Amino acid sequence: MRRVVITGAGSWNGFGAGVPRFLEALQNSRCAIGDMTLFSTAGFRTGRAAVAPTPEVDDLAGIGVGPRLSRSDGMALAAAREAWQSSGIGETKLATDRIAVVVGGTTGGMLEAEEVLRRRRSGELARMHLRGLVTMPVASTADVLAHAFGCAGARATVVTACSSSANSLGFAADLIQEGRADAALAGGTDAHCKMTYAGFNALQALAPDVCRPFDRRRAGLSLGEGAAMFVLEEEAQARRRGAVILAEFGGYGMSADAYHMTAPDPEGRGAVLAMRRALREARVAAESVEYVNAHGTGTPQNDPIETRAIKEVFGAHAQRLAVSSTKSQTGHCLGAAGAIEILATVLGLRQGFVPPTIHLEEPDPECDLDYVPGAARERRLRFAVSNSYGFGGNNTSVVLAAYP
Repeated sequence: MRRVVITGAGSWNGFGAGVPRFLEALQNSRCAIGDMTLFSTAGFRTGRAAVAPTPEVDDLAGIGVGPRLSRSDGMALAAAREAWQSSGIGETKLATDRIAVVVGGTTGGMLEAEEVLRRRRSGELARMHLRGLVTMPVASTADVLAHAFGCAGARATVVTACSSSANSLGFAADLIQEGRADAALAGGTDAHCKMTYAGFNALQALAPDVCRPFDRRRAGLSLGEGAAMFVLEEEAQARRRGAVILAEFGGYGMSADAYHMTAPDPEGRGAVLAMRRALREARVAAESVEYVNAHGTGTPQNDPIETRAIKEVFGAHAQRLAVSSTKSQTGHCLGAAGAIEILATVLGLRQGFVPPTIHLEEPDPECDLDYVPGAARERRLRFAVSNSYGFGGNNTSVVLAAYP
């Protein structure tokens, strides 16, 4: 079977633009969670969120995309450009119809659609204009990226709630392994919108201050936004062209809880199944894994259930694992969360460190693993797992390996 490697990465989130800025924030335990500045949160449980800078559309238009981009599209395009350029794949003679585009997300251009609706209801618009809604579909991002980089291969959008972008990378890897593509531009993007914010508020799932994964005082998640994009390709091809290989995409596993629309299975059976399937596909023994980037939302239910699932999969080795939740730093970026956390894991593999769980000061007795509290830790890593769980019981685990 063809081996799949990562040769390019791009980042856009609450810490700003670019992989170097994200790396610095992870290593120095920074927090991007602050005040929500995109719209009013009056009457909500909290006014806190991790807000990314607004992409400069005029600048992005220089690579061949028109000005009508949603916030979600713009963040993806900025991250994709960094991934594309850092990989050097655009300088090769690779056939464009052998480069796939796979993007995960949830709400697409909902923020812009909400503004169109507000203006129509207030009388600012005499009628609805299609041009204000063309970027609303979540599938528009893949269209934008394919157009921007001339990718004429397979194109797909994955929407499986908060596991969307982890699945997008898995599907892209499948295309390469099966010989249906030689490379793929893949990842995820999601922007804040009022609908999402109000929904999580109604579920009483938002933390009033900051997200505190695995802490006994945890009171919910903090919403975030952003994008992470990657160039994946077949290993032999990457070596032939002298590409810098950031990490190997070992494999992934999926499962469905088939339990509840918003609550996780109390026994964590779906989470266990996803991790075991990922390890089996990657042909990596549980005892070889040194780090788990946990889903770690900071909600009362998720954290002890995920802890139990990790202990079920790794057995006694679970006590030797480093486990952390980077959502404590970036907020929960929903459809983009998996890709952003996979990027954090790749950076840990590449740079020799474990990202921290910040705001963890009073551990919950039910959460009794090593969650790397407070500060990043230097550690050479060979194999790591990244978990992404979503509403509807969508579970995905990804195995990543350091590349020699």
